Amino acid sequence: MSNNWRISSFNGALLAAYFIPVWTIIAFSIMVSPIHGLYERPSVSIAFYASDYLHLGKMATVRLAWLLALARITVVAFFAVFLAMAAFSPLRKSSSGADEALAVALCLGSVLSFASMMMASKVGEVEALRMHAAELLMLLGTAIVMLFETAPKRAVEPPVAEAGARERAIPSAALARQ
Repeated sequence: MSNNWRISSFNGALLAAYFIPVWTIIAFSIMVSPIHGLYERPSVSIAFYASDYLHLGKMATVRLAWLLALARITVVAFFAVFLAMAAFSPLRKSSSGADEALAVALCLGSVLSFASMMMASKVGEVEALRMHAAELLMLLGTAIVMLFETAPKRAVEPPVAEAGARERAIPSAALARQ
């Protein structure tokens, strides 16, 4: 294992370990049964908001559920691309593609979690509000770390020729004082 992992890359890998399985399961449950999947705990705030405030019909609610599943799968795909690029050392050293994939996943996931959190607040779903707020804080925390983290600096070693000259110069200076 390489020792040049940045904090944001490690944090992004931990986020991917959470979001890939959880959001994939949620999206597939929506794909299998759009209405039933939309009214499960992770998406219930969006379903209530759509029915109470937007007054959507059955087919429009199904389309909204599929759009939500597509958005979740898109975030999962960007996290998977990030993990693939971060896992292979040559790709990590040569380009910043992994950081870009992580940034897109964080941006899309944050927008989706924020919108879900606001809808949960509007319809009074406390448990969904807590879940979406926790996801949003995880995503924003990684984004902030990624924003302020600088590239790792490499230790500069003196050239071998100069180091040998310094070693020879020190004893002669000490003899000159005697």
